[in-house]
Amino acid sequence: MHHHSTTLEPPIKPYGLHPHPIFLQNPRLIRAIFPTASHHKKSHSWICNCQGVEEISSVPKLRPNSRNSGDGERFEVVKEIDVATLGNLCVDIVLNVPNLPPDSFDERMNYMERLSKSPPDKKFWEAGGNCNMAIAAARLGLSCTAIGHVGNEIYGRFLLDVLHEEGISTVGMSDDNDVECSGAAYETLLCWVLVDPLQRHGFCSRADLSEEPAFSWMSKLSSTAKMAIKKSKILFCNGYGFDELPPGLIISALEYAVEAGTSVFFDPGPRGKSLSAGTPEEQKAFGKFLRMSDVLLLTSEEAESLTGIRNPVLAGQELLKKGLRTKWVIVKMGAKGSILITMSSISCAPAFKVNVVDTVGCGDSFVAAIAFGFIHNMPTVNILTIANAVGAATAMGCGAGRNVATLKQVIELVKDENLNEDDKFWNDLMNENLDSQEIMFLSRMVINGSNTRCNRVPLQKVISEMLPMLESAGLNKVVPS
Repeated sequence: MHHHSTTLEPPIKPYGLHPHPIFLQNPRLIRAIFPTASHHKKSHSWICNCQGVEEISSVPKLRPNSRNSGDGERFEVVKEIDVATLGNLCVDIVLNVPNLPPDSFDERMNYMERLSKSPPDKKFWEAGGNCNMAIAAARLGLSCTAIGHVGNEIYGRFLLDVLHEEGISTVGMSDDNDVECSGAAYETLLCWVLVDPLQRHGFCSRADLSEEPAFSWMSKLSSTAKMAIKKSKILFCNGYGFDELPPGLIISALEYAVEAGTSVFFDPGPRGKSLSAGTPEEQKAFGKFLRMSDVLLLTSEEAESLTGIRNPVLAGQELLKKGLRTKWVIVKMGAKGSILITMSSISCAPAFKVNVVDTVGCGDSFVAAIAFGFIHNMPTVNILTIANAVGAATAMGCGAGRNVATLKQVIELVKDENLNEDDKFWNDLMNENLDSQEIMFLSRMVINGSNTRCNRVPLQKVISEMLPMLESAGLNKVVPS
């Protein structure tokens, strides 16, 4: 079972790219659960608001909903959280090992038993999974909450500390009073990323030895998780959530978000293919996410595998047509750039040229910037430009978690104005189809009268609009008390 952050393709090549083999990560990781002696204890759930961190009470702050006054007056919750992430909180442990794990099932089990007996040095630990998206979003000044399950052991405490230091609040996913919470099933998810002397990768995990989701004991959303979804402007889910949570639970989070007027962002990632051919429950939940999400994010390969359509714009339009609530389909094309497709327009932005060190976490950083643009109601070309910049800034570093882009790196990258323009690629893409849609295209050069349908948006203009927003994002950053 593969399990990690979505990435911008192309994936890194395993040979010779890194001065430090310890950072050689593969974006398609497998998560693991390892038993330790401790018991899971129920901890408090915290939620961020503008004043800092407050404990969630069961009573939401309410304000009258102006659309329904008089008798039967409805109340709505103040949306004081920008982004909540659903599940997928894990610790990556990156280790140099003399040999990769053996292939046979029993030997692998023994190998993992040995690995998990003694915790490796903390310098090899990093926050992974949805922590990447939350950290990248918090660094853009958004208030974030991570909803998920974290065990009460050293790895869980490490994860909570990292998130707290980044100004991200955490909310427990389940009311687990009724459950006897001990043993492997309640531990924080771990992903062992193993690197041998030839810089080849191996991934060690209990999760791939089981058909069940890692937290199959979870049956319903906690009241605090529901409250966090209700108070958030955006709920972000990705395909890896299905490796952890039962499909029914994921659907209930989606339905709850829709009911609460929270926008749903969904990135199926590499799991999309297996989910579309998974168990009946998985297929049903996956199909529902594709139809009910407000914003879908996919790589061009993922868009093709879901629709059978090669051209990413046509594939995106097909997904929009099938969707019931879908407003945007965003297709990530790695070094080429990205496209945002709505019912009436197509926006395109070439990527920034950078020296790629590691693509782990790029897709998560990219989504965080899309959320930033969505919340600030920015023009679509500007949104793609900032997302490309944040994804590219992350690719310049090693690994995910706290190594994702900082605001300072993003601002420097944008100011450099170094676009990877490939006119032939974009012309071929646009000539294939596109009847009446308005096309907006980010470009360093503005050519008048070359194409009436294609509006070239000058990079200079986009940067002059974006920079003040980015600079003020740094000033608004939520700092935990």
